[in-house]
Amino acid sequence: MKFYNKWPFHIGVILFSIVADQLTKLWALARFTNETGAPNHDFINVIGEFVRFQLVFNKGAAFSSRPQDLMPFLPPWLFFLLISVVATVVLLWFYKSIDKRDWMSRLGVVMILGGAVGNFIDRMRLGMVVDFIDCDLPDFIMTRFPTFNVADSFVTVGVAIVILSPVVLKKLHKQIKEEKEIEKQKLADSKAPEANQESQVSDATEPKD
Repeated sequence: MKFYNKWPFHIGVILFSIVADQLTKLWALARFTNETGAPNHDFINVIGEFVRFQLVFNKGAAFSSRPQDLMPFLPPWLFFLLISVVATVVLLWFYKSIDKRDWMSRLGVVMILGGAVGNFIDRMRLGMVVDFIDCDLPDFIMTRFPTFNVADSFVTVGVAIVILSPVVLKKLHKQIKEEKEIEKQKLADSKAPEANQESQVSDATEPKD
């Protein structure tokens, strides 16, 4: 097994994504806030108007929805804590269920997990997520893409890798599927004699007319 498909490397990816995310957010807060901590509305053009850095605080959940609207009986910090715990458990379960030969899917999951942890730290530390990467899009799609951060980038790339894995590793996924079908058939065949034996016992014990 290659080094990039082993758990020490995956833990390294998670730690790198968290550190990179938090360091860039600390820089954004230092660069784009005033003395009161509010955004100073300044921006830096990175690639002209196409990519620029500009601070935005996201106090909502996915798609800017508010925790108060989804679960008004929970305080926001508890809402995000529960969501993060559930998401982490699901991702770890998914990671464990992936065949060890499918290195792309495993890598994608750990990238998603690292990004999710990065944004979770923001919500617990600040009560909101720090976004600062602003990209332009063709006007027929939308004026500008929603501002995001490094953690969001890891999540997006991770999802893309998981989706592309069956395409890039087509032969491997086909082989894994065939092996699962063979195992399922073997299991069914092993249970068949037991079922027949139980049926015979049941027939023998039934009262005759």
